[in-house]
Amino acid sequence: MKRLSTLMDLAGRQAVITGGAGHIGLAAGEALVEAGASVAVLDLASESCTRRAEQLNGIRGGAAVPLPCDLKDVSQIRESAARALDQLGGVDVLIHCAGYVGTTDREGWVGPLAEQSVEAWDEAMRVNLTSAFLLTQSLADSLGRTGRGSVVFVSSTQGLVAPDHAIYEGTEMSTAAAYGASKAGLNQLARYLASVLAPAVRVNVVSPGGIERGQPENFRERYEKGTPLVRMGKEEDLKGAFLYLASDLSSYVTGQNLVVDGGWTLW
Repeated sequence: MKRLSTLMDLAGRQAVITGGAGHIGLAAGEALVEAGASVAVLDLASESCTRRAEQLNGIRGGAAVPLPCDLKDVSQIRESAARALDQLGGVDVLIHCAGYVGTTDREGWVGPLAEQSVEAWDEAMRVNLTSAFLLTQSLADSLGRTGRGSVVFVSSTQGLVAPDHAIYEGTEMSTAAAYGASKAGLNQLARYLASVLAPAVRVNVVSPGGIERGQPENFRERYEKGTPLVRMGKEEDLKGAFLYLASDLSSYVTGQNLVVDGGWTLW
């Protein structure tokens, strides 16, 4: 029987992490680099990609390269997949962390349903869902070359349950129909891909709950009250999930959704 240290070892494997310059993307990058993988940090801004790759290279044995890409652009997605294959020599793991969450000042993104625009909806779908399909499609041959390929989509509890609108009251925060819809679509895309890419590639989902990033106190208090573990999540809470699904620790797991939410969706 293999040792745990062998099962979680990612030495010699190459990974692409979309949204790699973001908070959750960094958690994914650290988890994989610490386990020995080489990583391409894919994100919108070139400077952010470079800075994050340098940060990962500061980890002992770290090997990361920047891969700037606008995930709303189909041609850039295809080109980035080709560049990743060239720079890394192949891709064994794809972690799709990129997520269009919009901002409260983005016209048509949040607010009353009647004010949410189709333009904002389309942007969210392109970044959150369509790019996951295109990248997996573009990298499928390489992912399956060793029979141990792994794809991990980062979804959200909002892809599983409706948001609790009451926790946003009295804050400038809100949520949009397109966000939850795109994440729910990502969950189903993972199940479809798991069925067609097996047995060479496994496809799974990580669905985080709310991550604490300086939200208003009244929001945090309401969120924590509705969570059995009585706190919001931290990025480091996701590192184990990423390592588990990317490595041979989960070699018999595919088409599953690992919910990391402190119990938020229990109630």
